[in-house]
Amino acid sequence: MSPDTTLTWSGSDVTLTLTTGGDRPVGLVSLRPAGTPAPPPADPAAVAPLVEVMALGHGRFPGSHRYADTTVGARLRYTGHHTDHRGGVAELRVTQLDEATGLVATSVFQASDGAPAVRCWTELTVRGEGSVRLLAVTSLATGAFLADSGRTVDDLDVVHGDSDWVVESRWHRTPLREAGLPQMDPVAHHHPSRSRFALTSRSSWSTGEHLPTGALVARDDGWACAWQIEHNGAWHWEVGERQVGAYLALLGPTDAEHQWSTVVTARDGFRTVPVSVAVCAGGLDDALAALTLQRRALLVPRPSRALPVIFNDYMNTLMGDPTTEKLLPLVDAAAAAGADYFCVDAGWYDEDGRWWDSVGEWRPSRTRFPGPRGLAEVTDRIRERGMVPGIWLEPEVIGVRSPMAAALPIEAFFQRHGERVVEHGRYHLDLRHPRARAHLDEVVDRLVEEFGVGYFKLDYNIMPGPGTDLGGLAPGEGLLAHNRAHLEWLDALLRRHPGLLIENCASGAMRMDYAMMSRLHIQSTSDQQNPLLYPPIAAAAPASLLPEQAGNWAYTQPEMSVEESAFTLATGVLGRLYLSGYLNRMEPGQLALVREAVEVHKGLRDAVASSVPFWPLGLTGPAGPWVAQGLRDPRGRGDSLLTVWRRPGAADVLELPVAHLRGAEVDVEVLFPRAAPDWAFDWRSDTGVLRLSCSSGAVPTARVLRLRRRA
Repeated sequence: MSPDTTLTWSGSDVTLTLTTGGDRPVGLVSLRPAGTPAPPPADPAAVAPLVEVMALGHGRFPGSHRYADTTVGARLRYTGHHTDHRGGVAELRVTQLDEATGLVATSVFQASDGAPAVRCWTELTVRGEGSVRLLAVTSLATGAFLADSGRTVDDLDVVHGDSDWVVESRWHRTPLREAGLPQMDPVAHHHPSRSRFALTSRSSWSTGEHLPTGALVARDDGWACAWQIEHNGAWHWEVGERQVGAYLALLGPTDAEHQWSTVVTARDGFRTVPVSVAVCAGGLDDALAALTLQRRALLVPRPSRALPVIFNDYMNTLMGDPTTEKLLPLVDAAAAAGADYFCVDAGWYDEDGRWWDSVGEWRPSRTRFPGPRGLAEVTDRIRERGMVPGIWLEPEVIGVRSPMAAALPIEAFFQRHGERVVEHGRYHLDLRHPRARAHLDEVVDRLVEEFGVGYFKLDYNIMPGPGTDLGGLAPGEGLLAHNRAHLEWLDALLRRHPGLLIENCASGAMRMDYAMMSRLHIQSTSDQQNPLLYPPIAAAAPASLLPEQAGNWAYTQPEMSVEESAFTLATGVLGRLYLSGYLNRMEPGQLALVREAVEVHKGLRDAVASSVPFWPLGLTGPAGPWVAQGLRDPRGRGDSLLTVWRRPGAADVLELPVAHLRGAEVDVEVLFPRAAPDWAFDWRSDTGVLRLSCSSGAVPTARVLRLRRRA
């Protein structure tokens, strides 16, 4: 038996089927690539409600920790839908009503041309004069992955990522039965399982513990879906079993995990955070390739999406101690190496060497830049050398010793119970307040006008806890409103200064989400200072980011050997080469190698910006002594690019599967470093395996390769 009515809707590259009848809530029963046959009709009992709502006075049945089996979600009934298509984006809006509360839930789906994915969120309001206090709302809930894949829970793996400072982007692939969905007998117990596999991000570091990206993959790699929660604050996702079937739930902040709740009425509605889900008839690499296409579709249109090479004075170089004397030689060397932008990092405002808890006014130091023109002596030299000046800024914080701590009203800061929130010697600005935004606008405008700054590295090194309860809000509600005000501030800044490029940095990559990255240009992938530990981070970054947004540090030093320098520089070539290091102390031959890496990278920028990632040694699991990550043409044409790093403990010979080139005749070219006599390559077309050997025994060492199909 199947529900009475179904609704099928398509974008150019994806098709959805929803059930809309049978006196049941709407359910998403299929989400598949366009042109793929629909799965057999679903058992109504196996269809998860499209929207799950936790509301005060209306809980779950049965009770659990899960975002499933909610009484409001079970009572929702279809009332209508609307479709639209404009600007290359198809949209479907499906509306439901809960008669008991008057709650109206509208699920919005958007599909962009060229991406086998949907972006979705939920909008809620109330019919009539009542109100409902929401405690959690799914942006999407579905069990479509079982029917679409033709598999059971026993046959699926969950792929998820952990992240922390300097150990970002660690991915795992685990069978669902081992991850948190142990087998039980729902018939004997008359209830579904109460178990789940769940990940939660807390506070405002959206990627500070776990990644908002995940995937469900058939064990034989014949089907997969991947998702991302596009929010710069707290989120939650989980997978669980129902009495029949299973579900995936994607949410923003919740009451139980994040102290979030909000009241909706007919006049004051609520919109959940957006999420994207991509699907494919393939394995994990294919699903993340589909999600990569979706990320490009999400980019906010800007006058410039240039991909300049940036030199930054911080990493393993000045480390927050810039002065005119130290910077001018670095400026000259960076220009000689081919950098397009030069960023003066932290410390440029410091007068007394204790700047951590005094930041917030953002005026150049007089002691660090003592000449009559102050900091302008440095920024003028940057322009004279043909580069664009950049500067580091941490806009959301005010040090407890800063003059701005007293100059701004207390309402401009995060508060709990009437006290300003303090974390690591800083107060946190609340960007809902006009004085907080006005202060930041003044800072940015002044730096642009006085010093010609064309690049900002926006850092973010503290978390304010659950949020702010100013105005009687739940702390998580205050945090969500601030998160959204922060995005509005960024949008306004880029409208006012459309030529600006902005780097997203939060202690490396602690806020690496697509609320931020749909707007900004480059993401610092790590604060990792050990070049031997960086390759696994850089290789994994394209699972979370567009390759052309992945700012991988290339901080070669004059004391390094040629192979050590090549290893370090190669880390940046197939992403966004982010230069640092004491280039001014290098011999001409050493600087020539840096210049070669920059030239190779610049020649590949267009290819990087149109490619999708793949991982010949796999994305998941602990990194070994060999690390490899590649880029390929999503249309199946063009060259493939590959970076291979050899770290201590690696064998002399490595076999790299390159599945998408199996059966093709391929020529292997070393792009960087061009002088690579000690590496040999043997392509085996029948198996699609590249066998490489390194006879010199040099460790560490790395190569950037081009794999070109023969005509």
